[in-house]
Amino acid sequence: MAVHQHIMDSTPGTIVVGFDGSAESRAAADWAAREAALRGAAVKLVHVRQPVPEPMGESLRQALEAHRHWAERLPQETAQELRTRHPGVDVGTEQPGGAAADVLLEAARDAELLVLGSRALGGLAGFLVGSVGRSVAGRTGTPVVLVRAGEKAADEHLADVTGAPSETTGFRPVVLGLDTGAPDGKLIAFAFEEALRRTAPLVVVQGWNLAPYYLYSAAPGIEPFEEIARDQAAALTETLRPWREKYPDVEVVEASRQGGPAEHLIDASGQASLVVVGRRTRRGPLGTHIGSVAQAVMHHATAPVAVVPHD
Repeated sequence: MAVHQHIMDSTPGTIVVGFDGSAESRAAADWAAREAALRGAAVKLVHVRQPVPEPMGESLRQALEAHRHWAERLPQETAQELRTRHPGVDVGTEQPGGAAADVLLEAARDAELLVLGSRALGGLAGFLVGSVGRSVAGRTGTPVVLVRAGEKAADEHLADVTGAPSETTGFRPVVLGLDTGAPDGKLIAFAFEEALRRTAPLVVVQGWNLAPYYLYSAAPGIEPFEEIARDQAAALTETLRPWREKYPDVEVVEASRQGGPAEHLIDASGQASLVVVGRRTRRGPLGTHIGSVAQAVMHHATAPVAVVPHD
């Protein structure tokens, strides 16, 4: 495959955040500001206004109106906090009305990224991706990043010499899940660009399984496992060769392993600053959907997850 100049557009863009004041959306906004500083991009907090239903009692109406005023003030206050912490980043807000998924899809149309928060299930259980997040991630043509509640900048960096969390050390690796049977340039470029911005290694994970007939039909003395392992590793090396040449400053670690890719990606997420997975945009008979690997990683990875739509 021929690889030409950098695929990513160098003009400054906008990172859109779905913001509702929750802990997860605050974590998403903070991650977006850090990413915007790396990209030289702006941030837009999009808070979807919800109408007050009619009719209802006056006391309930007053309570809902008070909540609405608080909810509308919160994005402004959060934007100001982000500007203070990240003085080089332009942070704006927008408060349209409508169905949340539709509003976010429209807001993300011309954005570089759409960042959404996900509730943490605690421990190593990972994310709880809500219906709006699943719907948007499955339909948008813009890369979507999911950020857990409680995610902090130090979580994406290596520990310091004492083993304590730090924001001043280097970034943990970026992890990419790749299918060498159908590698997509947009997905690979996204992961290399993220590693380059962070001056971080890129760990490329490929999972594979032995076809059942190999287990029963091998002649005596032939080890199908070793042969297939070599072939799979060679295919990964060959797929990445032109990308290594294009991004000579990115350290690449190839991880071709037997087993399901989702399991390996989830394991690798524990030491990652970002996990990158792909989602095919071709529509099936039931519309667009998120594949099983991306779905599993979205729900169980312990680092922010970027879902990159591609052909």
